[in-house]
Amino acid sequence: MDELVRTEELRVSDVERRTVQDRLHRAVGTGQLDLHEFDERVQAVWAARTRGELDRVTRDLPEPPPPPPPAPRHRVFSDTGGGTAMRVLTTVWASVVAVNVVVWLLVSLGNGDPAYPWFVWLAPSGAVLAVLYATGIGRPRR
Repeated sequence: MDELVRTEELRVSDVERRTVQDRLHRAVGTGQLDLHEFDERVQAVWAARTRGELDRVTRDLPEPPPPPPPAPRHRVFSDTGGGTAMRVLTTVWASVVAVNVVVWLLVSLGNGDPAYPWFVWLAPSGAVLAVLYATGIGRPRR
């Protein structure tokens, strides 16, 4: 047993068969194979015992194209100091408003009558944040 085994004579595992089957599945998705040919090739994949037999199943298929790059993430705030400040201030403001609305709702349900909506007094600070953002502070450049 001193002789080296050629690569195409090596036995294949189920993991390798699954990889080739996935490649065939992508080939069907891109229109390189029809379903009948896909079925025949998948049967050949699972009957294959060596890497050479697996290679023959996909030899005529071109390499799949690389996946498209992910879409750029839409940023609301810039990565500058102004953007960080606006992100923090907006998060704090929204949290305070949410807590005030929940407390107002609980008090109103507990009394049976709607309580005075004191959370409206937070609207001016929200308007200030909106005006700062509208003037460009914290906004990403386009």
